Amino acid sequence: MKIIVVGCGKVGSALAAQLSEEGHDVSVVDKNPQVVNDVSSNYDVMGIVGNGGSYSVQKELGVEEADLLIAASDSDELNLLCCLIAKKAGGCSTIARVRNPIYNSEIGFIRDELGLSMTVNPEYAAAMEASRLLKFPSAIKIDTFARGHVELLKFAVPANSPLDGHTLAEISATIKGDVLVCAVERGPGHDVTIPGGDFRLQAGDTISIVTGTHSARGFMEKVGLKSRSAANCMIIGGGTIGYYLAKTLLESHIAVTIIDKDPERCRILSEDLPDANVICGDAANQNVLLEEGIENCESFVSLTGMDEENIFLSLYARKASAKDIKLVTKINRINYDDIIDDMNLGSILNPQHIAAEYIVRYVRAMANSIGSNVETLYNIIENKAEALEFLIQLGAPVIGIPLIDLPIKKGVLIACIYRNRQIIIPNGQSMIEVDDRVIVVTTHMGFQDIRDILQET
Repeated sequence: MKIIVVGCGKVGSALAAQLSEEGHDVSVVDKNPQVVNDVSSNYDVMGIVGNGGSYSVQKELGVEEADLLIAASDSDELNLLCCLIAKKAGGCSTIARVRNPIYNSEIGFIRDELGLSMTVNPEYAAAMEASRLLKFPSAIKIDTFARGHVELLKFAVPANSPLDGHTLAEISATIKGDVLVCAVERGPGHDVTIPGGDFRLQAGDTISIVTGTHSARGFMEKVGLKSRSAANCMIIGGGTIGYYLAKTLLESHIAVTIIDKDPERCRILSEDLPDANVICGDAANQNVLLEEGIENCESFVSLTGMDEENIFLSLYARKASAKDIKLVTKINRINYDDIIDDMNLGSILNPQHIAAEYIVRYVRAMANSIGSNVETLYNIIENKAEALEFLIQLGAPVIGIPLIDLPIKKGVLIACIYRNRQIIIPNGQSMIEVDDRVIVVTTHMGFQDIRDILQET
C-alpha cells in the first residue's frame, strides 16, 4: 500500500520503520530537515521537508493515489487538519494521533465528523497498559484479546517455583485451568521458543501465558506469584500519561501520590485530581521520595521525560522499598534492550511502540480487507514474536478441520479460540468455526490473514 506519514517524531519514525519493513510504499514529511534526513537515510522511505497540513505538500507526496495517511505530529490540531485535507483531496483512509486530554471525551464525535478511520492516543494507551500491570503486579506485560475476555501475561519464573524443572505437560496435569504457555524466553540472548508439551521450564525463564481474564489470578496463586492489586502507587511525572494513569487508579480505589517539580502543573493536577496526593518536588532528590514513604510503597511508576532519570529512579525505588515493589519504567529512546533487561526495571512502558502496534494492526487488516483479518496485534517479544487475534470469516481454509490435520507452519501456535463467550484452550482435535476469534502466537512477523499460518502447498 502507499502510505504517507506526517511527523517524524518518535511515533512517526517507529511507524515508518515498521511499515517500510513490511513492504509498504512509505513517504514521510516533517518541517525539520534533520529528522527527515535521518528517517529517509535509515529506512526505505521517501522524505519531504514541509508542512503536512499543506494541500500542495500532500499533493507532492501523492495523496491522490495514497491508500492511507497517518498524521503523527506533535500537534493534535495539525494532525486533524492533515487528515481533513487528505480525505477531501485523495479520499484515502486517515489516522490521527490525538493526545490532549481535552479531546479525549469528544474523540468519538471528532472521528465521526471528520471521517477519520482511526484515532490513536499513545499516552492514554500507555496509561491503560500501566494500570493493568499495577492490578496484576507479578506480570511484566499484559495484552488483551477478544474484547478484554482473553489475556496474554508475561512473567518470570522465580527460584523455587512449582514450575521450575517441570515439563508443560506435567504442569498442565498438576495445575488445572484454562491456561496455555505459548512462548518462552531463555538465556542471555533471550532466545524465543514456541514450546510443546515436552518443554521443561527453568527458574529465570520469562514465559507468556494465554488465559481467560478470570483464570489468570488463580493460576498465579497456584504457582506462588503475587496476584493482589497494588494498594498504593507513587507516580513520578505529572504529564499526560501520569494524569491518565492517576485518574484510572483512583477510580479503582488505589491510593495515588504524584510527584512533579513544575508548580503550575502540580496546581492543575491538584484541581483535576482532588483525591490524589500531589507533591511539588524533585524526585531525583532521594529525601523527597523518603519523605513520601517510598519504603512502604507497593508500586512505583517513573514517567519523566528523561529515560536515564526514569531508569535511576526505578533502580532506587527497588533498593529503598521494604516491600516487593512493582516497577513500571517509561523508556522512549534507549534501544539497548539486553542491558535494560539486565537492570531489573520491572515493566517497560514505551508509548510510541504501543501506538505503532495499534496502527500496524489497522494497516494489516486494511491490506487484507476480504479475508479473516487481524483484529488485535501485539509484539510480545521485541522483533522476535507476535501475538495476533483473527476473526474467522466464511471461506477461511482453517474451518472445520482438526488442528492436528492442519499444515501449520513451524513456529506457530494456536493458543486460544474464543467462541460464544467461551474460552477454548485447543488440542489436536479442536476445530475452528466461522465467527471464532483465534489467538495465534508466532515467531514469524507480518501475518495479515489466518491463511498465513499454513504452510504453502
